[in-house]
Amino acid sequence: MTDPATSSTAPPSPAWQRDELDANPHEHADKQEKVRRMFASIAHAYDMNNRVHSFGRDQAWRRTTVRHTDLKPTDRVLDVACGTGDLSLLYAQAGAASVIGLDYTAEMLDIARERKAHPKVEYVQGDAQSLPYEDGSFDVLSIAFGLRNVGDPHTALAEFRRVLAPGGRVMILEFSEPGFAPIRWGNDLYTKAIMPRTAALLARDRSGAYAYLPKSVEKFLTREEMARSVECAGFAHIEQKTMTFGVCTLTKGVVQAA
Repeated sequence: MTDPATSSTAPPSPAWQRDELDANPHEHADKQEKVRRMFASIAHAYDMNNRVHSFGRDQAWRRTTVRHTDLKPTDRVLDVACGTGDLSLLYAQAGAASVIGLDYTAEMLDIARERKAHPKVEYVQGDAQSLPYEDGSFDVLSIAFGLRNVGDPHTALAEFRRVLAPGGRVMILEFSEPGFAPIRWGNDLYTKAIMPRTAALLARDRSGAYAYLPKSVEKFLTREEMARSVECAGFAHIEQKTMTFGVCTLTKGVVQAA
């Protein structure tokens, strides 16, 4: 007889414990594996929660990212941490020559292939810290709401620089802290107290994903630190654009020609 304690029908243990989140999830030795488990658990409800809890703004932020890329018909795009393929698909629809959507979580890619298929898009499983491509393989590299989930973001930024050709652009879309105090207080209440509960209910999530996400934003690089990190990775002409009262920030850097 199967032991109920070890039955496959038992709910999975949480990827994150409260004390781990309170300390700093970015410093946890098993962060990358915990993030993979977490996203595997919520993949089925990821798109729905994004739309509901951003009030539909998440797609507007991605479209703004594409517009600011200065996309050319010859551009080869690598969309890192592509998740279910939203940004990858937008780049293909905007006229990129080719798009590779790369993600660490197989379950996310399964949904991308099913829901966001496009003849110009290929979805590949891979690690942002060790990209399986030769130097100078791409003209655009994007990552939307994913850099903070990488084990070592600085290693990833160095890889981004390596695989981009001269003139290539890196486009980093991340959550940030609003500067105006009343908006910041309201955003904190929503993202730290309300959203984790409602998102977990919608996703029927037991992994701790929606407790991790606000903590991962709170403990990650500030807007200014992000700009400095991109510059230190070897990019020039750093530009930043804040969106929706500073809730998220787009950081763009360019690979200078030799």
